[in-house]
Amino acid sequence: MNGAEPIIETHDLTRRFGQLTAVDHLNLTVAPGEIFGLVGPDGAGKTTTLRLLCGLMNPTEGSARVAGCDVVTESQKVKDQIGYMAQRFGLYVDLTVQENMEFYADLFDITGAERDRLTVELLRMTRMEEFRGRQAGRLSGGMKQKLALMCTLLHKPRILFLDEPTNGVDPVSRRDFWAILYQLLKDGTTIFITTAYLDEAERMNRVGLMYRGRLVRCAPPEELRREAGAVNLEGAFISTIRELEAART
Repeated sequence: MNGAEPIIETHDLTRRFGQLTAVDHLNLTVAPGEIFGLVGPDGAGKTTTLRLLCGLMNPTEGSARVAGCDVVTESQKVKDQIGYMAQRFGLYVDLTVQENMEFYADLFDITGAERDRLTVELLRMTRMEEFRGRQAGRLSGGMKQKLALMCTLLHKPRILFLDEPTNGVDPVSRRDFWAILYQLLKDGTTIFITTAYLDEAERMNRVGLMYRGRLVRCAPPEELRREAGAVNLEGAFISTIRELEAART
């Protein structure tokens, strides 16, 4: 954390759905300007965690603060400072790239010269200039994700929450997407990302492993590899999951 005040902080954050505990007493801090990765098997609670941090869902117990604001009592203040990109982003397939961006700019009340400037800047950053007139439904998977990211970035959020943004995207588009994320990091954006790709988790400042709603490991990638005696995160996480499964039997 380098002594910085956390930009994301949770205390015993818990969310239950009936008898199912999706997130179980999560205690976590993320520093400003950090890229933090959350990994884990399907059903581990990663998406629920993101939705709780974005103020889209209330916790059953515990609390969370994002950008200094309580996610329950100050949820609108939280939403004003974050960008949230769900696994299935709400693009309008019949609208062009330009029209989708204009629509989301209107939602954020961004108009006139500011909207034009941001549109040009984002199109250049994502190398999507030549596709601005193409319908979203006719874009490749990677370009759809770039468009989704551009729409998420229009209001210049301090924190970016990304839920498996490169899932199903081809390797070249994944590389381009990460180049964009690194540029955002250089500009001071904090990024909280879930991913199914452990090679992507190697790129994070810190990685958290969720298992059955609990955060069971959280450290820089090299530390997690060293603790498990593994050459990569895949080996470290497989070893950890096996230990946890064995403990349950």
